[in-house]
Amino acid sequence: MGKNNKLGLWILTALVVGNMVGSGIFMLPRSLSEAASPAGVMGAWILTGFGVLMTALVFGNLAIRKPELSGGPQIYAKELFKPGSKASTLSGFMSSWGYWIGNLAGNIAIITTFAGYLSTFFPALTNQAELFTIGSFTLKVGNALTFIVCTILLWGTHFIILRGLENAGKLNFLATAAKVLGFFLFILVGLFAFQKANMLPFVAPRVDDAGHTAGLLGQINNAAITTLWAFIGVESAVVFASRAKKQIDVKRATILGLFIAIAIYVGISTLTMGMLSQEALIHSDKPLIDAIQTVLGPIGGKILAAVGLVSLFGSTIGWVMLSSEVPYQAAKQGLFIPAFLKEDKNGIPKFSLIVTNSLGQLFIFSTISNSISAAFDFVIYIATLSYLVPYFISSLFQLKLVITGETYNGSKGRATDGVIAVLSTLYSVWVIIAGTADLKTFTFGMILLASGILFYNQLNKQPVVKPNKNGKVSA
Repeated sequence: MGKNNKLGLWILTALVVGNMVGSGIFMLPRSLSEAASPAGVMGAWILTGFGVLMTALVFGNLAIRKPELSGGPQIYAKELFKPGSKASTLSGFMSSWGYWIGNLAGNIAIITTFAGYLSTFFPALTNQAELFTIGSFTLKVGNALTFIVCTILLWGTHFIILRGLENAGKLNFLATAAKVLGFFLFILVGLFAFQKANMLPFVAPRVDDAGHTAGLLGQINNAAITTLWAFIGVESAVVFASRAKKQIDVKRATILGLFIAIAIYVGISTLTMGMLSQEALIHSDKPLIDAIQTVLGPIGGKILAAVGLVSLFGSTIGWVMLSSEVPYQAAKQGLFIPAFLKEDKNGIPKFSLIVTNSLGQLFIFSTISNSISAAFDFVIYIATLSYLVPYFISSLFQLKLVITGETYNGSKGRATDGVIAVLSTLYSVWVIIAGTADLKTFTFGMILLASGILFYNQLNKQPVVKPNKNGKVSA
């Protein structure tokens, strides 16, 4: 692999932070306040933070113990069955397929949110004037401009990555550093503007759309599902494990990135609750901007919107890199269509990048007829299971290694890893059960996974393309 494709500790950490702290942070305070009272929100952060920490420790440990299984947590699915068996190949392919589609869909959610924040500076993006009408379809000016912006961002990122993964990683690092600084400045302002009265009542019931009242434990459960989305992307360093300069950096980047993201999320969500009344927060469409404007006025909103654009740009680079890496690494394990093995002279998975972004372009077409929020909600629905299942699989695989003793010399660290694996597995099971209780989410998730069956036979029909002596396959 070329020198310009090896990633160091700080670039890996930036990928973790950049991919975790994306579009969700801007709407999370409102969603959490709607689901729970302040006590419930804090309880959810503690529960989810602990559960994801256990999962992150599993990721880091597996990256060290099984460095040959690179490409993301979904790769471990094949290791749960007899090596070389159909069950092993099928589980690996289906898990990789679902995780890949979920990732590229989630990336488009970030891109459409970027267009939403850009409208703060260019109101034309929300212009409802009609351009033309064909039959029952009407194209509005705002939708057309949003489509153009999203398309430019997607393919602009595409060409940035083609110039080298390390260069793209450095650009992601700069964007991540800028947004971390911006969010910590928000936290600093929030400390001075915090009003204790806005946190009261600290414990209060919440009533859902069906009229059901949720107590504190029910609120923690509901809010914990929401906070989980704050941690999606914690596995980013694991996906790029084969491109890391040192394998130990994968574990270090995962843990360091997780703690940085937790500090940002908990600080911002808590302080926003203290800057706006609970009623105002629940009904806010842009909670962070509304909160900062109570202190700094309109100029504060503009500054935060700019931070948002930098944040989302960095996240787009990170997620496009990750989305194209997933099928490429899976193909190297014999778990994906062989054509995805193709690289260019710089070691970039060019074919995978083209296919991934071409499919992403199809999702962007949804912005022509739908609002940005509708497009965002749609892709989040279909991405749910694609993230939850690989987390569960990783925990089970770690548990298998502990039970069989594979990779362990003696009992050193084995008991500790066993406890972590059990806690991570229990957390993953709980999240899957709670997160798929909604029939719509479950149905979309199943359709997403089942769609891979249409392409499974390609693994057997096409001859496996083996890399040359330099480890590359020509594009």
